[in-house]
Amino acid sequence: MKDLDYGPLKALIGVWTGSKGFDVAPEPDGVENNPYYETIVYTTVDDDVTNAESQVLSALHYRQIVRRKSDDEVFHDETGYWMWDPEAEIIMHALTIPRAVCVLAGGKYAGEKTAQGRVIMEVAANIDDADWQIIQSPFMQENARTTAFRHTITVGGGRLAYSQTTQVDIYGKVFEHTDENELALQ
Repeated sequence: MKDLDYGPLKALIGVWTGSKGFDVAPEPDGVENNPYYETIVYTTVDDDVTNAESQVLSALHYRQIVRRKSDDEVFHDETGYWMWDPEAEIIMHALTIPRAVCVLAGGKYAGEKTAQGRVIMEVAANIDDADWQIIQSPFMQENARTTAFRHTITVGGGRLAYSQTTQVDIYGKVFEHTDENELALQ
């Protein structure tokens, strides 16, 4: 195994749990609010990823399982990768959910940290962006089209907080579906 530069992603490695989650989702007649708990597991890809013999990335694979507090049912299952390009100072987040939606979000990272020294990472994607895009099945494009995605993570000192907004065109309106939680490293 090489000594890889995971940059700002290094603090994510491990198993995280949190029970302060709150989901605001669209419903045909309004809004559904779901308090939740979750586990996110970030593991290293133990070799660099080299693209076209010139771009070298380090990567973390993750799996996120989210359960409603009201009934203990899984309502979100997500997998993907977080990648770091140290030369370009770019963070990338590639995710897939089993609703036939895939996102490749990205953002510049220039060392942003909180006053407590925690790393702040922000990525975004948009249906019309030339670089950071959203891909979805024909059914989803027709019935629940995701048009934008924003994700912010603050991590360090055994704590992780995130907020995520997915803009969805559903039920004849555009809705900002939001999720946020605070997790602890196990």
